Amino acid sequence: MAAIAPFHVMALLARAKELEAAGRSIIHMEIGEPDFPTAAPIVRAGQRALSEGRTRYTAAAGLPELRQAIGGHYRDRYGVEVPTRRILITPGASGALQLATALLVGPGDRVLLADPGYPCNRHFVRLAEGEAVGIPVGPATAYQLTAELVERYWDERTAAVLLASPANPTGTVIPPQALAAIISTVEARGGRVIMDEIYHGLVYDTSLQTALAYSDQVIALNSFSKYYGMTGWRLGWLVAPDDCVGAAEKLAQNLFLAASTPAQYAALAAFLPETRAVFEQRRREFQARRDFLLPALRKLGFDILSIPDGAFYLYADCSRFTDDSYQFALQLLEQSGVAITPGIDFGNHSPERHVRFAYTTAIPQLADGVERLKRALAA
Repeated sequence: MAAIAPFHVMALLARAKELEAAGRSIIHMEIGEPDFPTAAPIVRAGQRALSEGRTRYTAAAGLPELRQAIGGHYRDRYGVEVPTRRILITPGASGALQLATALLVGPGDRVLLADPGYPCNRHFVRLAEGEAVGIPVGPATAYQLTAELVERYWDERTAAVLLASPANPTGTVIPPQALAAIISTVEARGGRVIMDEIYHGLVYDTSLQTALAYSDQVIALNSFSKYYGMTGWRLGWLVAPDDCVGAAEKLAQNLFLAASTPAQYAALAAFLPETRAVFEQRRREFQARRDFLLPALRKLGFDILSIPDGAFYLYADCSRFTDDSYQFALQLLEQSGVAITPGIDFGNHSPERHVRFAYTTAIPQLADGVERLKRALAA
């Protein structure tokens, strides 16, 4: 437990809520949650499931219809055939990450991952009594691992490499050839790749191929939270290699039994054409927000050297203003009412020099936030 750190941003969020309760106006750019409500067709499907009494457990692997729909998603979007038997529905992508690490990691096993990166990834490895090895990355590799970095850090205790594309906190992606090279490098050494694809639908200037196109030994995971806008429904999925399916189902039975039944029925509507049209409109709105906020922050003096191709984050070097990003974030909250996330939540590689901005609020609020920051930084 001592090795598993809390989300430091939650202390900032709690303080922001206190200020709001006291009447202060707060611009929220700290939490990675889309501000849009769940799309109406999904809500209606969830309500219908409840009214029809669809509230009993499903099988541990999930609702067969939903697993089939996800298989159809891989076929239609990526041209990749994924058998239904390999797809497991989980309580959010966090449930999928827990399954993946428990499947692959034993005491003392090492898992390579990018630093900065999503903090829970290293904590899931620790929970499985493994060792998360954060590899320092920066703008030179778009804050992503490369095959060369994997080769350099690999040793006899390494069991897996965990990748995320698009990534949190940077929003950057791994180009297709680079991803294929990493997978080949890992599998040549007898390891596995865990591929986090939870922001896959939210890409702007490029198109992404699923890692499953390059190997059927990859463990891939996705979520209904980000692109599909179902954060509080707590639903995700895992695609396991054939030799891991039985073990994954056994773990699911023991760890969480099954994902929420009404949420699974609701998620069936996420693949309807009318719902996809809603998602695409929202994706375009996120891109417009990125295109507004990126130059605005650069103009204020934040260094953002890698343009994010996906997700809804900007990872900014704030060393022009401070050598303590956590205190800097607290100060900005108190002085300007703008809440952002300090780098300390994302790893050990220069966290004091970085902050994350989430553009999960509308452009008028983002513009207000930029003006507030401008006044605070000039004071």
